[in-house]
Amino acid sequence: QVQLVESGGGLLQAGGSLRLSCVASGRSFSIYYMGWFRQPPGKEREFVAAIRWSGGNTVYTDSVKGRFTMSRDNAKNTVYLQMNSLKPEDTAVYYCALDSHAFSVPAFSGAYDYWGQGTQVTVSS
Repeated sequence: QVQLVESGGGLLQAGGSLRLSCVASGRSFSIYYMGWFRQPPGKEREFVAAIRWSGGNTVYTDSVKGRFTMSRDNAKNTVYLQMNSLKPEDTAVYYCALDSHAFSVPAFSGAYDYWGQGTQVTVSS
């Protein structure tokens, strides 16, 4: 069983920055991709960013390119999402996810088999 625990959410004004963290723990698991998704109020969950564990290649949805940066610490099984220049439309519950079976379709939520509980990010105008 794998557990993902997110932290770092909060309430802030537009233009501010936050860094989300997600730690993966458990017994005997592999990581192929880790991703960040978000669910805005009243909307469906959407892809934000993902990182390939081997090599560190990242991919982002267009709306966050240039503002968000995803990184990883292999030794700590931890990923980060640095969010700068935040906008009210970034308000959402942010979830991290882990692909342990090499589905390797990083923007597709169905490719991930473990999910965190989510952390709320609220950006006021």
